[in-house]
Amino acid sequence: MKRPEFRESRVIATLWLLIFAASSQIMIIAPLLPSIGRQLAMPESLQGLLVTSYAVMVGVVALVAGPVSDRIGRRRIMLFGTISLAVALLLHGLVTDYMQLIAARALAGVAGGILSGSVVSYVGDTFPPERRGWANGWIMSGNATGQILGIPLGTLLAEWFGFRIPFLMFGLFMVVAWRMVVHFLPQPAVERDTGPLALMPVLRKYKSLLRDSGIRNALAAYFLMFVSVGGFITYFPTWLIFRHGVDGTFVASIFFIGGIANVITGPRMGRLSDRIGRRKLVMVSALGTSVLVAGTTLFIVHPLLAYPLFFGVMVLVAMRVSPFQALLSSLTGDDRRGTLMSLSAALGQAGLGLGGAVSALTYAGLGYANTTFMAAAAILGTGWLVWKHVPEPGR
Repeated sequence: MKRPEFRESRVIATLWLLIFAASSQIMIIAPLLPSIGRQLAMPESLQGLLVTSYAVMVGVVALVAGPVSDRIGRRRIMLFGTISLAVALLLHGLVTDYMQLIAARALAGVAGGILSGSVVSYVGDTFPPERRGWANGWIMSGNATGQILGIPLGTLLAEWFGFRIPFLMFGLFMVVAWRMVVHFLPQPAVERDTGPLALMPVLRKYKSLLRDSGIRNALAAYFLMFVSVGGFITYFPTWLIFRHGVDGTFVASIFFIGGIANVITGPRMGRLSDRIGRRKLVMVSALGTSVLVAGTTLFIVHPLLAYPLFFGVMVLVAMRVSPFQALLSSLTGDDRRGTLMSLSAALGQAGLGLGGAVSALTYAGLGYANTTFMAAAAILGTGWLVWKHVPEPGR
């Protein structure tokens, strides 16, 4: 097969679509939980497992996928990961009970683990450091577009035709992403790891990374960031529905507004981080997010107040996502970047799973207010670690 030529616009478009489909199929779970609960008779206390099963498999598989991508190249790992996730999502259309759906989410997690860290690693391999924030900002706007278009459309389709349809839709998008990887993504001309793909050498590679205190603290911060996301977002739609009597259409519109905030903010924050540094933006975002998240149940005394609060949360999320990823990608060299990014993705998914599991316990036993306090404490920990203990190479 003829190797595709590097064209910046095509690379960004391909990675954007991959992020759009991959992130949308994760985010759609939260607004679909009430619908899944009704259609599959799934107890509320078990619904958090749909988040946890995906996250656990991503975390486990990512630990293997990172070193493999350093050895065989990012393009090959993305080819295999995109088609695997497409198949896993299409299998969601065949589930008939909630145990099968949990298993399908776990299979999607395996594919997600193969892809984990590959996009940010590819950007790190391909774009110079002074343009990585800009590139990540545009590519990660695919996440925001998922909130604007994918999640609202998926939620409405689930209301009309059942919860399986959104997963089928995102599976088809992932097929298109796979074709674009085939045609538009060249293998970056970077130094590859030449060590053997055996257990002990891989473990030594991870051990070598973790000897660096800056990397350790960055990974801990990344973990806490996803604990916060899992804690806040998993039961936010459910709380709105049962506390304020809204429906799926209203929840879809909330994600639409949040996505607009992300699209407006993300590329600008990526470019700004190239100029002033990543750590400042991450810290400011963490402080602001903690205040909004902790005050969710106090502020939203009427359903319409959910719009400005979620808009603000998504602005602050966009403020830290691209800068944080650009910061992580600069902490090591080309031959270890895939390992580091996949390790961060594994820890992030572990944090997401932990946040989802803890939120299931706190929501059922203590109420959503206590869930938001847990999420706020986690994101404060992220800001403190980044500001005090994570270096910024080149600054």
